[in-house]
Amino acid sequence: MVTMLQQSSKHFPPPTGIAFLLNLCLVCCLGCCLSCTHADYKHSLRTQSLSFPRHQPVMLAAYQPWFGGTSHINVGYSSQDRTVLERQIADAKQLGISGFVVNWYGCQHQFEDSAYALLQQLADADPDGFKVALMYDENDSNLANPTDAVLADLNYAYQRYIARTSQLSRSAYLRYNGQPVIFVFPKEGNTDWNRVRQVVNTWDDRPLLIYKDPTEKWAGAFDGFYAWVQPGKSGWQRDGSNWGQDYLEYFYTTMTHSFPQKLAVGGAWPGFNDSRASWSLNRHMDSRCGRTLEQSLQMFRRYYDASRPLPFLLIETWNDYEEGTNVEGGPHGCKS
Repeated sequence: MVTMLQQSSKHFPPPTGIAFLLNLCLVCCLGCCLSCTHADYKHSLRTQSLSFPRHQPVMLAAYQPWFGGTSHINVGYSSQDRTVLERQIADAKQLGISGFVVNWYGCQHQFEDSAYALLQQLADADPDGFKVALMYDENDSNLANPTDAVLADLNYAYQRYIARTSQLSRSAYLRYNGQPVIFVFPKEGNTDWNRVRQVVNTWDDRPLLIYKDPTEKWAGAFDGFYAWVQPGKSGWQRDGSNWGQDYLEYFYTTMTHSFPQKLAVGGAWPGFNDSRASWSLNRHMDSRCGRTLEQSLQMFRRYYDASRPLPFLLIETWNDYEEGTNVEGGPHGCKS
């Protein structure tokens, strides 16, 4: 298990853009966010020259690799377009983001797998050391042998992307204290994660497994937990007023008090609106003219400092346009 929470900075570019992210949208909010443009946003960013202490968390962003396929909305680009991916990496770096955590469903989802492979290749070529990591969506398609299905997916990912003998260069894969990091997004499957832990422990390059939300049930199987955008115990509000403060307070309190030796990955988001998604449940979290992102970005400071730094902070998300959590393209609009 992870017992050392000091992040070595030599594997990541310096987080010089954190200052701007902490104030994302606020420049535009001096007027009205409805008038904000992506050009204004990028120009404001380029004028920033602030630097930050090393104890700041490494900034990551959740990335959706399925656009351009047939099962999601058209956002004007393909996740398999090399030029698009190169631009996204460059834009993310300008915002102080050091890596993408990419939704991945196994090799049976060929479009997403191919997009991830290309993204890892391009990150490998990035001169600033941009990183990528897998966020594995639990395979719940095999009800008879769910754990075997998960192990097949993870073994494929390991052999192709992570192992010393991997098919692709593994130098761009995200690591913490030298170990590769795999995020897990749970579904309704019945995976025996203790068995998964036993198997991945036999890999030559033992990974750190990071699960969504802290849980006692699988505490022995996972090296840490990450926060994910949600409103918390009071639930979704029709007017979108619940931006997730309760949830983030729960997450950071639980991690610092109940799981202090586990790796904590904080979360931040600009809002939420799943009206464009085919699976919409009419859930909404108001951007509040940038305050939702700003406040969620700063929540970790109540619980972590230089003596106990937060290793990673995950922006949720870079480009999930279907659930309205994207920071790609600039600040979200707000009501006048």
